[in-house]
Order: sequence, then structure tokens, then C-alpha cells
Amino acid sequence: MTRSTGTNPSDRQQVESIRAASRTIVRELGFMRATLAGTRLSISTVHALLALGERGTLTAAELSEILNLEKSSISRMVRKLIQAEEIEERPSPADARAKLLSLTARGQASLAGIEAFGRAQVETALSNLPAGQRRLVAEGLQAYATALSASRRARRTRLDRGEGGG
Repeated sequence: MTRSTGTNPSDRQQVESIRAASRTIVRELGFMRATLAGTRLSISTVHALLALGERGTLTAAELSEILNLEKSSISRMVRKLIQAEEIEERPSPADARAKLLSLTARGQASLAGIEAFGRAQVETALSNLPAGQRRLVAEGLQAYATALSASRRARRTRLDRGEGGG
């Protein structure tokens, strides 16, 4: 199903240009592979480690919200990460029913490798652009990411109100 932001042909052209660029970014960053960032970890697992590295501690529900994944998927991932000694789980002092997740020393080492890999990918790509374009790319990607997040929140609000999808 295709949605249009308007009837203006230049709007449609922008949408198709962004979609094509997004597909290229996904392929070039390696998101089509089973593993990511030079690790043997899945894409969602890499993103879980990144989120925990950024936030320090999270509950499974918070991780589910950040990663936009179903709670059942998060539960399976958390179980595997605990078994792999990448993360640990401890009771929340604020709510005994909640468990706080955090990186172990092994998880921190994995995260350091993931961060170095990602940083090198971006630095290599940006080295092919003049300084002015680098700034535009950074600003444009941040604006697009913010717009995507806002769209997800609005969609969730409509669903919560019973207004249907879309």
C-alpha cells in the first residue's frame, strides 16, 4: 500500500527519492545481513546493546518501546543476552515486579566494538563528501529520524484512541 503526502508531483518525487536513499543506506550499512557491525549478533541485538549503552539501565518494556519491537521478541532477546553474559538483570528498587537490564563487562566490550565499527563506517562515508555536505547530511538525517519517531508516536496515539491504523 502506498501513501502520498500530497498530490504535488515534486512531493511524490521527494518521497520516492527518500525511499530509494533509505534502501541504499540499509544495504550499505549491512542491515540486509543476518548479523551487524562486524559481530555475530543480530540487528535487533546490536540495537539493544546500543540502547543499554546509551541509557545505562532499562526495563524490558522500555527496551521494547525504544526498539519498536514486540515484548515477546524482547523477552527472547533478553534471555539470550543474559545467557551470553552480554547483559545482566536485577530487581528494580522502585518496583519489585520490574527487572533492570544493564550491560556486563562482556556487553561493554561488545558495545565498544560495535561503536568503533559504526564510527568507522560513517567516517569513511563522510570522507567522500565536502564539509558543507557533511553538515547537511547530519542535519537532514536527524530531522528525518525525528519525523519518523513523531509519526510512530502519532500512529500509536491514534491506535490507542481506537481510530485505526495508518
